[in-house]
Amino acid sequence: MRITSALVDPALLELPWPTPLEDWPSDHLVALPQGISRHVVRFVRLDGTVYAAKETRERIAEREYDLLRALERLGAPAVEAVAIVADRVAADGEHLEPVLVTRHLQFSLPYRAVFSHTLRPETMNRLLDALAALLVRLHLLGFFWGDCSLSNTLFRRDAGAFAAYLVDAETGALHLRLSNGQRDEDLEIARTNIFGESLDLQAAGLLHEAIDPEQVSDEVVRRYETLWHELTHEEKVEKDTRRNMERRIRRLNEMGFDVEEVSMSVVDSQVHIRPKVVDAGHHTRRLLRLTGLDAEENQARRLLNDLDAYRAESDLADESQAAHRWLTEVFEPVVRAVPAALRRKLEPPELFVQIIEHRFHLSEKAGRDVGLAPAVQSFLNDVLVHRPDEQAILGYDAGEDDEPVEETVSPEL
Repeated sequence: MRITSALVDPALLELPWPTPLEDWPSDHLVALPQGISRHVVRFVRLDGTVYAAKETRERIAEREYDLLRALERLGAPAVEAVAIVADRVAADGEHLEPVLVTRHLQFSLPYRAVFSHTLRPETMNRLLDALAALLVRLHLLGFFWGDCSLSNTLFRRDAGAFAAYLVDAETGALHLRLSNGQRDEDLEIARTNIFGESLDLQAAGLLHEAIDPEQVSDEVVRRYETLWHELTHEEKVEKDTRRNMERRIRRLNEMGFDVEEVSMSVVDSQVHIRPKVVDAGHHTRRLLRLTGLDAEENQARRLLNDLDAYRAESDLADESQAAHRWLTEVFEPVVRAVPAALRRKLEPPELFVQIIEHRFHLSEKAGRDVGLAPAVQSFLNDVLVHRPDEQAILGYDAGEDDEPVEETVSPEL
């Protein structure tokens, strides 16, 4: 057996590699929702970390491993490649296919898990927005996917929206820059795949009657083209250049993209403005810099809004000092208030965002600010306890914990 890895987890050596993945014993496996795959895929949990193991041909495994590592270096939204396990030999001497090992993305769901019940059109729209944004971000990096689909994407909740991640890169290719023809080809593949997946959902009764499968696939392309145009087009203005430039950059920041530089040229008394977009995550990076919290973009925006409100109420001029106090006096006490049995329901940033929303609705109903502590207690008892478990925990049954929470929220809130 041969393991190729930048940083191998010694626990990987304990897995039954001489056995085909299809026959791995259940005591090594994690029961997780799984998307459609042409390969045998198994989830395992080692020392608190969940990995996905996929059996495939060696050339394909090496190619995908290299691509995922390259995407990681570029900061792309994709799963993390961990290792390739090759030269596997069964007890009877049969040579087994290599296995690509990736780190499972916590709190993520394949699209079939999201569609475990009939989704409303509004929820479908948020999924399409996430998929379109993912494809745009990959294309900006010069990555040709070659098999964009719902099946090859993982979704994480992001403050009422979804964030999408690439989970299968075996048909991809990384270039310095994609041509319009390459982008069009990727879009057509996406359109075809998503149309077929939507028909499959419709046949299973999981697509809302108001949703047309053909419109779903066309809508992804439309949203992609709208976002791509906003990010890349050259804007022509005749006056008030500064205000137009600031407005353009603000729109891009609100979409979660940073602008590294702006190029301007004057042609026939018109100013041509073209921003250079370098990456997604404007709010994510600001939150990480101020607090050390790693969150999705929409989550980060909402957390920063709460931080800014706290700073204004506390009359703290120094942003770093305000961030430290907000983290220790507001965010962390809320997270600690959640009983251990319920912490696997939502990741901390999403939990905090939903509690903020819950507080707002309670305050609107009461006609006054109900305060953070009562909002937390109400959310735990009335909302969180009834939510399904979205974290990958072996042997955990969400139904076991569906009892009212008796713990009282810490008085520090």
